Amino acid sequence: MLNQPMNPHDQDQSYIIERQNIKSIILDMIAASFETSAVAIVWAFSEVLRHPRVMLGLQQELETVVGRIRLVEESDLPKLTYLDMVVKESLRLHPVAPFLVPHVSMEDIVIDGYFVPKNSRILVNTWSMGRDRSIWSEDAEEFLPERFTDSNIDLRGHDFQLIPFGSGRRGCPGMQLALITMRLVLAQLIHCFQWELADEVDMSEIFGLTLPKAKHLLAKPTYRLLAKTT
Repeated sequence: MLNQPMNPHDQDQSYIIERQNIKSIILDMIAASFETSAVAIVWAFSEVLRHPRVMLGLQQELETVVGRIRLVEESDLPKLTYLDMVVKESLRLHPVAPFLVPHVSMEDIVIDGYFVPKNSRILVNTWSMGRDRSIWSEDAEEFLPERFTDSNIDLRGHDFQLIPFGSGRRGCPGMQLALITMRLVLAQLIHCFQWELADEVDMSEIFGLTLPKAKHLLAKPTYRLLAKTT
């Protein structure tokens, strides 16, 4: 595969994939997966710490599904419905990327009465969409995983009111791995230990390509480990 044209049927194409290109792409993918997964887990864990009711609900579900004689495994994740709601609600309020990767319109088009000319750069504001009261009602700023109890809203790009990973062919290629990692880490932290806040958690954001917390949970003692539960 090395030193081959990207499209062998295109006679005019002179770009060749070198080993350095492949190494750079792999490095970008690894770096992106570490950063985004860490940011998502910190936000979700912070919200759970701030809402003891949610933590209790997760612990009860984990005790019912997993029990206390073994650790949470990946095969348990499809059965943890409340955990799934917590992850959805966290990504709604705290999308890792406030704007999706920019797109360019291929032709003139009218969308909902707005004219979008060809070659316009389009930025999708997922942060604003997740807090839109016309979509999520007046409690859009509140962390309420229960809003997804009777909802079929999906994270995988099928429902455009919640698209933290984008949608369609330009969606995040690491979406499935990210969701598994996020759910598994949260489940193991909450299943194995009892936590409480030592002081108030700073929930302010640092705006950039990603949207991390202004102060990381580990930067100061904002939480206290009370006991191991298993």
